[in-house]
Amino acid sequence: MTAIDVDAVKAYLLDLQDRICQALESVEAEARFGEDLWEYESGQGGGRTRVIAEGEVFEKGGVNFSHVRGDKLPPAATAHRPELAGRSFQALGVSLVIHPRNPYVPTSHANVRLFVAEKDGEEPVWWFGGGFDLTPYYPFLADVIHWHQTAKAACEPFGEDVYPRFKRWCDEYFYLKHRGETRGVGGLFFDDLNEWGFERCFAFLRAVGDHYLPAYLPIVEKRKDLPYGERERDFQAFRRGRYVEFNLIYDRGTLFGLQSGGRTESILMSLPPLAKWAYNWHPEAGTPEAHLYEYLRPRDWLSEA
Repeated sequence: MTAIDVDAVKAYLLDLQDRICQALESVEAEARFGEDLWEYESGQGGGRTRVIAEGEVFEKGGVNFSHVRGDKLPPAATAHRPELAGRSFQALGVSLVIHPRNPYVPTSHANVRLFVAEKDGEEPVWWFGGGFDLTPYYPFLADVIHWHQTAKAACEPFGEDVYPRFKRWCDEYFYLKHRGETRGVGGLFFDDLNEWGFERCFAFLRAVGDHYLPAYLPIVEKRKDLPYGERERDFQAFRRGRYVEFNLIYDRGTLFGLQSGGRTESILMSLPPLAKWAYNWHPEAGTPEAHLYEYLRPRDWLSEA
């Protein structure tokens, strides 16, 4: 493997996209992912966007592969790496968000990506990033523990400190400061990863990508047929509003895509099909809706297993 094997990463990402789409389709009766191949007229890259909609299980879901290039890193990429300002770049990754129909099935998000920043006469600077996180509406402790056990299993071959480190980073990153709550129950988040060398960092990226389905599908299978009504759907739409707020205000991937002139439809595929906002509304104490808020703070989930 060369020092930076972009082709190997791209081959893995395309295969990962295939496997995830096939697995998600396996729990649907008829709905299937539609595929949209796109490229920039400027020749600065393109991608393969896949979206599923109006399924019995998944109301909306997107699994997007992109490989883009640019002459200058946008502010979202250099805010925490100012020494890279002015470099050209290429970025490739798979990003997905799944919004189930049943409010008892959590929304899930995952992404894995490689950035390479280049400048004439200097060595390329590269790093991996990604992770996965879970956003329940009516949480089950068993589901959250399973999610984090799977996240820990992805990290274990790389050191005992890796899961606690990236679990904590996820709690800190997916936090709505203006609401004083986490987006969900977390998982893993990492960025700027190059400290282990290319091969080991790439192996970790694969471990994270390969553990998404074992983390999520069992939860979907267990909860997708639970009965629900208008009350649950209404609360789901209200909480989806928080998801929109995070993605449009804080999410680095969304900001990077928009600032780099990315393809808007692919960037905003993460948004739910329906969401709502209510002025100064709070769930009544003791209700199933209020139970969620016990989960919207960092917790050592594995200690509760």
